[in-house]
Amino acid sequence: MSEIKVNKISPRTACGTTTLGDSGDTFTLPSGATLTVASGATITNNGTANNFGADGAVNWQTTPKTTTFTAVNGEGYFVDTATSGAVTVNLPAGSAGAIVAIADYARNFSTANCTVSANGAEKIGGVAADAILSDVGQAITLVYIDSTQGWINVQNATSTETGVSPYVTATGGTITNSGNFRIHTFTGPGTFCVSSGGSAAPGSGTGSNLIDYIVVAGGGGSGGNHKHIQGGGGGGAGGFRASPGSASGCYTASPLGAAPAVSLPAPVAAYPITVGAGGTGGTKNGCTAAVSGNNSVATLSTTITAAGGGGGGSPSTGPNSQAGLNGGSGGGGAGVGGSAGSGNTPPTNPSQGSAGGNGAPGGATLGGSGGGATGAGSTSPNCGTSPTNPSRGAGATSCITASPVTYSTGGRYNDWNPSSWSAVTNAAANTGNGGDAQNAAPSPVTPDPAGYSGVNGGSGIVIIRYKYQN
Repeated sequence: MSEIKVNKISPRTACGTTTLGDSGDTFTLPSGATLTVASGATITNNGTANNFGADGAVNWQTTPKTTTFTAVNGEGYFVDTATSGAVTVNLPAGSAGAIVAIADYARNFSTANCTVSANGAEKIGGVAADAILSDVGQAITLVYIDSTQGWINVQNATSTETGVSPYVTATGGTITNSGNFRIHTFTGPGTFCVSSGGSAAPGSGTGSNLIDYIVVAGGGGSGGNHKHIQGGGGGGAGGFRASPGSASGCYTASPLGAAPAVSLPAPVAAYPITVGAGGTGGTKNGCTAAVSGNNSVATLSTTITAAGGGGGGSPSTGPNSQAGLNGGSGGGGAGVGGSAGSGNTPPTNPSQGSAGGNGAPGGATLGGSGGGATGAGSTSPNCGTSPTNPSRGAGATSCITASPVTYSTGGRYNDWNPSSWSAVTNAAANTGNGGDAQNAAPSPVTPDPAGYSGVNGGSGIVIIRYKYQN
């Protein structure tokens, strides 16, 4: 054996390259020896490096794997099952000291598994069968030991650690963006799923953990007529609850906006959302009475409940007489002096709605209109009066969706004018509006002496808005 003793090996020219040996040669460092590389110098390995580095070290491949592949000894792989579904990793032929690592690229193994398959009849952890990776964020490191145990997992993790956003990060409902603000609209029941609760107060320039909202309940149905001449009351609007609009910023809130906005201290939480249905209208001739709307509830870090609008009244001359019902806003009273329901029931501050209007007195009269979020309903005129613009309780307008939309308007009383009789339809969905009282025939013909039924109130809505970026 020849031996060369030197203190330093340098390239022939500055910044040149020195090559050790030829293809197929082996260089061995004896036990206890140390190889020192000068600062700024680089060692490039074009062959196989055995026993270098810490045990269990691999070279990670940075292109995620989305389909079945065969692993190579000494390499680690990020496996992406979110892109194209489940992926199988075939292990290489086992040789003592061989090592392979696998990590969940998209934290999706619990939805689409990663299968690790041994080579031929080889074993994984002493069992001649495939291993299934099914935990969120799972990562393993396998080292081949011998034919008895085969590949042994020397490191297992199920971490889902990610960078923490200084802003709220969430899913749920229909999501839209307006500038730096994100909007979640729930038109039916759902879940507001928060993966990051944000970390800073608005105005700090580093994030926000506050959200703005509106919660609108279902509107009440309107009362039915009795023999056409004695009208039912309009349905009360669903309760309207809102934040001030200052937390997420840059939109005009309703004057009913309450302070403060909701903060989300929990970093991960699933908040249930309930959207109330509208109440059904009473049937003609007083056979059944109108029904109130249903509550809408946003169970965030504090629970925000909007009460359903009160059902409209039914005339006292019918078999199922009913005063206007209480609710978020009150239902209108029926004709022949029927009393209206009260609003803001149960009470909130600011008020979630207003009272309905009473029915006009007399023998042949119209019912009153339902209350709205920002205005009370009106008492109807006596028979023979022809109002050109039948009144209703005023609603609340908010720009939380980046455009002005009015919610929670009371159901109107219809006009008493044979030349303009018209059909009345159910209140629009996701408005929280009360049902309009149907006090006229569906076409300019002689009224049906049996009367006309009421109509349904509109369903509610829940909208959440927050800043999600600078």
